[in-house]
Amino acid sequence: MNTLFPKYSHRKEGNLTIMEQRLLKQVNQLVFDLDNCTGCGICVDACPEEAITLGPVGAIRRGAIQYGEAVTVDETKCSYCGVCVVMCPFNAMLLGIDGEEKLPIIEREGFPTYDPVRTIDDEKCILCTTCKDVCPRTPEKAILRDVPAFEGTDAAGLKKAEAIHANITFDCDEEKCTVCGLCGDVCAALTVKKKPFSPEIGKVQGEVKWTQKLCDGCGVCSEICPSEAITVTREEAVQEKRGKVSITEDCITCRWCAVNCPTEAITVEKLFEGDIEFHTEKCPGGCSTCVEICPANAIYLPSPKNPADMHGEVEAKIAVNKDFCILCGVCVNACPGEDIIVLKRTGIRMKGKETDLFNTIKEKLLRPRTSKVKEGDFGKVELKTAE
Repeated sequence: MNTLFPKYSHRKEGNLTIMEQRLLKQVNQLVFDLDNCTGCGICVDACPEEAITLGPVGAIRRGAIQYGEAVTVDETKCSYCGVCVVMCPFNAMLLGIDGEEKLPIIEREGFPTYDPVRTIDDEKCILCTTCKDVCPRTPEKAILRDVPAFEGTDAAGLKKAEAIHANITFDCDEEKCTVCGLCGDVCAALTVKKKPFSPEIGKVQGEVKWTQKLCDGCGVCSEICPSEAITVTREEAVQEKRGKVSITEDCITCRWCAVNCPTEAITVEKLFEGDIEFHTEKCPGGCSTCVEICPANAIYLPSPKNPADMHGEVEAKIAVNKDFCILCGVCVNACPGEDIIVLKRTGIRMKGKETDLFNTIKEKLLRPRTSKVKEGDFGKVELKTAE
């Protein structure tokens, strides 16, 4: 006798892959965001049902092939518990039950979650653009900069220089001024009006008019005045800081922003502790897969050294800045060579009770891994445990 339930489906909608389990009284959906997925494989280790497998991460992430996915979920094996959703550090997965976003593993059974530290001290923050500029995530994804424009016109309709409040004074000494017109040529805030030339008087007369709302107190007019008749002073008014910069939940804790913040206003702690080693002497010639797919922009091709400075040493083909490496494991999964990259995680920043299930997952995640060496079934990758 064939049972009608459960029923399974697997479909794509744009950048989303949707796995569905339809029960008699409930519909479970696991939504997989292909744009957010990096192929780190953490969900593979976390899945208690072994329903998730790795694909050819490097080729897919580099766009070398158009078929397959970096990570594949078997909808018939999945228990729709939500462990992968909790453990994915890139927010690439979402669990829905009857159309509502839920995590039964946390709500019913209890399961710890990541405990990210990512804060900005508003008192120290100067509202500059550095954090947003250096962030390797898609613009507006991890750094939210809600600051009005200081040039042109912003959404609130504030014009140039109106976003900064300042007390500006302008004075033109009529006795010194020759009404030459230079100041009016260089500044829209100044208009030089000359009286009609009359042989009765026999000299140029007129006045300099100042439009305060157009002046930003730059002082150019004072600098170029040949008779030193103009004086401009600017005093910025004390005011509350306009705008705010914040870090969103899409932050991957790479610490690019914290390291480069000019006022040290940002504090970010990584989710994983440990170390990563690159044995570049084994790298295949011309391969830069790890550089191209690193989500934290931590791996790079070193600048060539002067041969005279090498002193017999072999120049590294690939290098990693460990200040920015988040130990996600994407490079390990994508590397086509053997034992080139060795990942050793020693800790995970979590909050909440560490259950038996989590401890089993933790043991897998803390197991040293080295770069992949072979592909078994088509589209499925085997990883090697480091000795």
